[in-house]
This record gives sequence, C-alpha cells and structure tokens, in this order.
Amino acid sequence: MMEQWNPLGLVGVITAFNFPNAVFGWNLALALICGNCVMWKCAPSAAALTIATMKIFNSVFEKNDLPKGIVTCCVGGADIGQAIAKDKRMNLVSFTGSTKVGRLVQREVVDRFGKCLLELGGNNA
Repeated sequence: MMEQWNPLGLVGVITAFNFPNAVFGWNLALALICGNCVMWKCAPSAAALTIATMKIFNSVFEKNDLPKGIVTCCVGGADIGQAIAKDKRMNLVSFTGSTKVGRLVQREVVDRFGKCLLELGGNNA
C-alpha cells in the first residue's frame, strides 16, 4: 500500500465560531504536508483570534526564512465566504459550519468543478 500526496495549489479553509483554531490547524497541517498554500476565513466573531494566530504564524515563517504568503487569512462575513467558494483559484474549500450554509458552499464549489470538505451540523451552541 502506498500513499501519494498531490498538491492542489490553494486551499480555502472556512471555520465556524467554535474551535476555529483547532479546525484550521487540522486543515492547515494536511494542506501544508501536501504542498499547498492556505487561505483561512474565520467566523466574524473569531476575527481577533484569527489575526493573533496569523501574527504568530508570520513570525515563525519570518524566523525560518519562509514566505508569509504560504498561509494567509481574511476576515469578514458571508460575502467573503461566498467569494472563496466561487473562486476558481481555490482548488479545495474546507467548510465547517451549518448544514444550510454547507449546502450553499458545496454547490458553488462543485459548479466550478472544485473539491470540498464539509463538516456540517455540529451540536455546539
């Protein structure tokens, strides 16, 4: 049995308000191991956490002479998430959140023949 990793290019990760760093970290690790760059879009209520996390990443990248653009983030509402889902440069979109929004993300990604990972319908408040 052999495992082959194939980079896709740019991966979009859209996280919910609960455990945004954990979900981002799981997706980020897999994406980087496979040779991808990542754009993270958090829930609007987790914006400060996302910016703080990216500052840490940028300092680690800088200390190790790696380009900061390997991992980037954007903060905003549903319009940003929709733009990520529609963007043909996002070869894979990972979405964590409600089933209702997950269906919308999946339709947008599939319509442009992209790949998506969905974690939907959690039971956290």
